[in-house]
Amino acid sequence: MRKLIFFCVAQVVFCSTQAQTTTTVFEQSAGTKTPTYFEIIDWWKKLDAASPKVKMFTKGNTDANLPLHLVIISNNGVFDIAKLKQANKRIVFVNNGIHPGEPDGIDASMLLARDIVANKYKLPDNIVLALIPVYNIGGSLNRSEYYRIDQEGPEAFGSRGNPQNLDLNRDFIKSDSREARSFAQIFHELDPDVFVDNHVSNGADYQHVITLLSTQHNKLGGEMGMYLQNEFEPALYALMQEKGFDLIPYVNHWSNRKVEEGWKGFWDSPRYSTGYAGLWHTFSFMPETHMLKPYKQRVEATYALMQSFIAFTSGNSEKIKTLRANAKQQIKTQQVFPIQFEHDTTVVKTITFKGFESGNKPSGVSGLSRLYYDRTKPFTKQIPFYNQFKQTRTIEKASAYIIPQGWWKVIELLQLNKVVMYQLKSDTVITVDVYRIEKYNSQATAYEAHHVNTNTEVSTTSKAMPFRKGDWYIPLNQVANRFLIETLEPTAEDSYFAWNFFDGILGQKEGYAAYVFEDKAAVMLQENAALRKALQDKQQADSQFAKSARAQLDFVFKQSPYYEPDHLRYPVYRVK
Repeated sequence: MRKLIFFCVAQVVFCSTQAQTTTTVFEQSAGTKTPTYFEIIDWWKKLDAASPKVKMFTKGNTDANLPLHLVIISNNGVFDIAKLKQANKRIVFVNNGIHPGEPDGIDASMLLARDIVANKYKLPDNIVLALIPVYNIGGSLNRSEYYRIDQEGPEAFGSRGNPQNLDLNRDFIKSDSREARSFAQIFHELDPDVFVDNHVSNGADYQHVITLLSTQHNKLGGEMGMYLQNEFEPALYALMQEKGFDLIPYVNHWSNRKVEEGWKGFWDSPRYSTGYAGLWHTFSFMPETHMLKPYKQRVEATYALMQSFIAFTSGNSEKIKTLRANAKQQIKTQQVFPIQFEHDTTVVKTITFKGFESGNKPSGVSGLSRLYYDRTKPFTKQIPFYNQFKQTRTIEKASAYIIPQGWWKVIELLQLNKVVMYQLKSDTVITVDVYRIEKYNSQATAYEAHHVNTNTEVSTTSKAMPFRKGDWYIPLNQVANRFLIETLEPTAEDSYFAWNFFDGILGQKEGYAAYVFEDKAAVMLQENAALRKALQDKQQADSQFAKSARAQLDFVFKQSPYYEPDHLRYPVYRVK
């Protein structure tokens, strides 16, 4: 009873001070401005002080050397995540400002939170709302009115890159930034049921104010993937229609073709927030308001969509809980995992698209043909949407992985993501499957601070390998199985091999002086008929090889016991 009286008194106090403490910069400017980073944090501190429903926590560090903040909004004033889960609450987790030039979610979240505590919007009792007010703090501090030249407002905002000039929505799986590492800690603490990462889109022009990118349903897989495609997404479209917004799938259109010819669904690999969250059996979404719509309208659409996420999650709480629990159990015993997909263009869905007529005319810059959209000629058409992906490569799960302790950067990332793993208690020999990197392409230009390895091919041999006390044994009977497959299988799209964490094995450390090894190689060929024949076969099959004395000597060296075994040997070993 005393707690209830306290809540009632606190609400009266909040309402009496609301105008002085919680009017936002967005509202004060009639929807033309967004607050600075320090104005945002100060505002949230005031809301925390004014309402018992709101608590702002200081979490891990960022590359700006300022901490991430996490806001929890809970009707009963309980903010302990374990207790909230015990009370059967569903957690909706919203990330804002990953690209600070796209601040719609920052302002929409402030308005939504303020309306919740002012009782203008009723947060369902079975929902807890978790918010990161600003994720890319460094980008937010780097503020200008000149970024994102194509975007209609607000008047000034932050930049896309963080202090390392990283795009943080390419960093979730590799975690080069402190932001990503702090996010992982928050994410695993919350274990959210629904994750929302608010954005603004570029690309084609059209009438829709907001579009929605959902984590790809085939990749999410199983009952969760079917539920996402057949129940969750259609319900969101219907809820937004009721609120006056024609929500459609994210317009993934970047070519000179007419947008009304349709487009393919976006593939959100684990480098992206939604792809990362999907590995942990969370329903994940990326709203994308349209850059050419007025800022006020974009914020209102983001606000409405967050309400829609809350409404659906609340109304389907037990179903979402059951689907996630089943997926977590199933993944522990799943034997075969997909690691490569491609579009299946034979499966098409028709959607209602409201666009503008487009065409080409001479450029005022080059005189050459350029694309333009005519807003005086709107249209509504039924267009094709290709959002089906098929598996093109699968991997059979090992019983465990072993990683030598020297690869501590990878080990730290696994620990950060709460992977269950043990250190060997003594030196031991274990029979394992060993990968050798046979082919790969290293991207010539830098991408997000890496030269990504692609088109990787491996060979596999079984071998008894010595391991040291302290090397890491990682069983594949855990909720992290999908994460482990995606990061540790070298042929996976966003594996740690792809992101260069294992590039040390690509360089040969032990060599030879040709004039010294020549005599030893000649003796080896005299004594080893099989080696002699292999050399002769390669000479006959490859004319360039036959003309190169050094290539032939190197061939012999790499068949000899002098060749270092660690060169190109992938240092993640599969226990049968």
